Amino acid sequence: MTKQKTKGIGLLSGGLDSILAVKVLQEQDLTLSGITFTTPFFRPDEGLAAGLMAGIAVRVFDITEIHLEMLKNPSYGYGRYMNPCIDCHALMLREAGRIMGDEGADFLFTGEVLGQRPMSQRRDALRAVEKLSGMEGLILRPLSAKLLPPTRVELDGRVDRNRLLDIQGRSRKRQIELAMGYQIHDYPNPAGGCLLTKEGFVRKLRDLLSVRADPDRRDVELLKRGRHFRLPSGSKCVVGRSAADNAHLQALAGSNWMRLQVVGHPGPLALMPESEVPEPDLLLAARIIAAYSDAPEDALVTVEWRQSGRWERLDVPKEALAAFREYMI
Repeated sequence: MTKQKTKGIGLLSGGLDSILAVKVLQEQDLTLSGITFTTPFFRPDEGLAAGLMAGIAVRVFDITEIHLEMLKNPSYGYGRYMNPCIDCHALMLREAGRIMGDEGADFLFTGEVLGQRPMSQRRDALRAVEKLSGMEGLILRPLSAKLLPPTRVELDGRVDRNRLLDIQGRSRKRQIELAMGYQIHDYPNPAGGCLLTKEGFVRKLRDLLSVRADPDRRDVELLKRGRHFRLPSGSKCVVGRSAADNAHLQALAGSNWMRLQVVGHPGPLALMPESEVPEPDLLLAARIIAAYSDAPEDALVTVEWRQSGRWERLDVPKEALAAFREYMI
């Protein structure tokens, strides 16, 4: 009977380290595949590209719902903004572990390097992630494995620990040397780009969570488009920044969102939740989008919107943008 190869599933974030982790393991007789995750806060594109460069198949899994739930109260708190790095990594590994079990794989692996990131890749943070994920002894980090406790597949000899590496710290010198040796060129910068580390986005997210305890994916996707205003009575107004932005807002708006637009002049599309718009906020929203339109200064601008199945119009003066900065989130 032919002996079945040991199977590893890699979590690919998209940076060079992810690619190198695959390459190091490919030097052994293993079956490797990759997964990458997506939420409104980070995309899978980099992970897919890393898999292509490393030569393994990568699948995408959407974890939006459980990620939003975790984000409300992460066990290990946040980084500088709202980035729950330890809890996020643990969540991904827990989900990867479920996939590993379903598919009969033997271990998980990542491109993490001991000491490279100050919050999530300290020795104690790596231990915390393993414990929180429930995957203790099953997470192999090939680039730093010799500096970490051996995993089960190392202990039983299915993965040769002697052929793994001992990289640590923030220097990229050894990774660059490895990339050259593996003939990897034009590799990506260190993976990143999570919107939960971006101050402007986090400000809008905190505002959303303050008024909606259980936002859905569309609520969060809207935060990535347009200028956001919180009006005095509590209504939200989202104003497009460009024609492309307007198109995205139009696509994201559900049936319960009111659309406002300027008549007779190029201008933004604005969205407001239809059930939450008292008359003073509606008037203020009309003034805001008139201010962002291309109408002449001091012109009287017509704004229209559809409410309760019929079109309404209102004429408002075009004012200076400074008049509305206090409402911008």
